[in-house]
Amino acid sequence: MFKGSFVALITPFRDGGVDEKAFRELVEWQIDEGTHGLVPCGTTGESPTLSHKEHKRVVELCVELAHGRVPVIAGTGSNSTTEAIALTDHAKKAGADAALIVTPYYNKPTQAGLYAHYKAIHDAVRLPILIYNIPGRCVIDMNVDTMAALAKLPRIVGVKDTTLDLTRPSRTAQACGAKFCQLSGEDATALAFNANGGVGCISVTANIAPRAVAHFQEACQRGDYKEALVLHNRLMPLHQALFIETNPAPVKYAASLLGLCAPDCRLPLVPIEAATADKVRTAMAKAGLIGGAAKPKKK
Repeated sequence: MFKGSFVALITPFRDGGVDEKAFRELVEWQIDEGTHGLVPCGTTGESPTLSHKEHKRVVELCVELAHGRVPVIAGTGSNSTTEAIALTDHAKKAGADAALIVTPYYNKPTQAGLYAHYKAIHDAVRLPILIYNIPGRCVIDMNVDTMAALAKLPRIVGVKDTTLDLTRPSRTAQACGAKFCQLSGEDATALAFNANGGVGCISVTANIAPRAVAHFQEACQRGDYKEALVLHNRLMPLHQALFIETNPAPVKYAASLLGLCAPDCRLPLVPIEAATADKVRTAMAKAGLIGGAAKPKKK
């Protein structure tokens, strides 16, 4: 259903609010550069610090701008099942193609609680759902058996897997079936993930290198892993640099170097350290995105 390079969109800010002009330009540039799909209001989009009004507006804008040219998977997760249902219902009404729903953070539900959470959202809203499994941020890990049980529900269609366990794609495919959509949530392991049964990535790096990341995914889809490895190796320093500090602060700084938006994040995220900025610039230069001495452009 969904495959290739899906960009985990940053949410540009200006003077404390959402910079809609920068967001519009970012989305249009992503589509022009060949990105296969858009994911607004995920962790990279700083959804934890967006108000509900802002969250809904960003999803609506993304769907409007995409205008059916590429699919939109809206982030609608919450550690409150009621809130997740409300956000998912809004995404459906806005015209999103699917919802990306993170495992409930902080509450630490059991596997039975995870199943009940997703089933409640599935039953309440008729929109395809991708599970977002990211133990590093949410503490809990949805196991393969729970995912297989959820995959039997008609609108649970796939997973964004950020477990970093490269046995997962194979085991998930065996348990959930070949049609269950498996997208990596981690750029640095996307090559191995695809080789083990994945069909794409919800990518942070695609915010600043959309064409290269799309070409990498297309090479994987063709089975041309020789070419994919060349692209992967070129991008690896960038994948690593963008996670030296907490995402999305480094990628927002990188986006500012390209003139895409201001580097602003919302508290509790703060501007990256000077040493991190140097490493981000160096990685961007190695990837051919900027000159070695590039400075931020003014918007």
